[in-house]
Amino acid sequence: MRRKPVLAVLLAAVLAAGCEAPAPEPTRRTAAPTTGAAVPAPPATLTVVAAGDLLVHPPLSEQAAADARRAGRDGHDFTQVLAAVRPRASAADLAICHMETPLAEPDGPFTGWPNFSVPPQLADAAAWAGFDTCSTASNHSLDTGVEGIARTLDNLDRVGLRHTGTARTAAEARRPNVLDVKGVRVGHLSYTLSFNDIPLPDGRPWAANLIDADAIRAEARRAREAGAEIVILSMHWGTEYQHEPNADQVDLARELLASPDIDLIVGHHVHVVQPFEKIGRKWVAYGMGNLTARFADGSPEETQDAVVPEFTFTRTAGGRWEVTEVTVLPTWMEYRPLARVVDLTAAAANPTSPAWQRARYAAVVRRIAGHVDLRGAVAAGLRMPH
Repeated sequence: MRRKPVLAVLLAAVLAAGCEAPAPEPTRRTAAPTTGAAVPAPPATLTVVAAGDLLVHPPLSEQAAADARRAGRDGHDFTQVLAAVRPRASAADLAICHMETPLAEPDGPFTGWPNFSVPPQLADAAAWAGFDTCSTASNHSLDTGVEGIARTLDNLDRVGLRHTGTARTAAEARRPNVLDVKGVRVGHLSYTLSFNDIPLPDGRPWAANLIDADAIRAEARRAREAGAEIVILSMHWGTEYQHEPNADQVDLARELLASPDIDLIVGHHVHVVQPFEKIGRKWVAYGMGNLTARFADGSPEETQDAVVPEFTFTRTAGGRWEVTEVTVLPTWMEYRPLARVVDLTAAAANPTSPAWQRARYAAVVRRIAGHVDLRGAVAAGLRMPH
């Protein structure tokens, strides 16, 4: 929804020169046409980019603090961490992120597992990278109570990012998240499998969305009634560190995509890449991995792997929208010497990198490709580098 192609090119040049990326800038939205102005015809296609979990452990917070200091700023700067994904997210008509962990006050405290609370500048970096809307329902939604939900949503509002999955009021929970994307209304929903045994607060059962097929279908219907022509569902589900989707994921995907009101499912939570699958004429990405992470244990479970898919929606002759093309960008969370998301396609082909490093990146691409295709996605038309 925010177009910044020129800035994306300039960023690439800045990074290539070894300089700092610019500080986060306010989100800019396209203004509504003035009275009497010609309204452009809706497009025939829309591109939607989705990304894996924005997961921040204390070592990644420390990296963001060091990046801010090097740029002469206080606080935390996650733009350097996310710079590699900015061109893809900002070029899409709609880009969807997943804010897994609650945001803290600017001065903290900042904590990791089991109860996360992370620097609020993560919201600034997500907006700077080009994301438009974030899912917020996760197993960590209630880690810091209703105060953490409010802080998270307040910060997303502050930077112009839409959100869904948690709510500050009952009215907010009832209101579907429907965005205007180039004249096309797109609904975005978010649900999670659990809250890690933390109960929903008394009197606020609406504070965060727990997976329930009937509730999901009902919200999708409300989004349609609010004008949504496309409805995308973010699901925080699955078995952690397992590449194969579990039976609940597979059954739910089939059940929910059978609804005429749900067009696409994108998955989170398992911390590794899971397959994509075409079910009928619709797609599910069971698990996109961690867009960001910085485990202290070296991530033996391949938790540095991720994908950033782009789904092209096309308006059919009957007026409905369906995904007609899926392309997948593999990424990798580099830990050392600096914590950075790596665009593996570009890195594996970079002639200035040592041969051993290009070979390592190419091997990760092959590994990710194998996981993506576990359920026949390539044969169904998905494209990604090998």
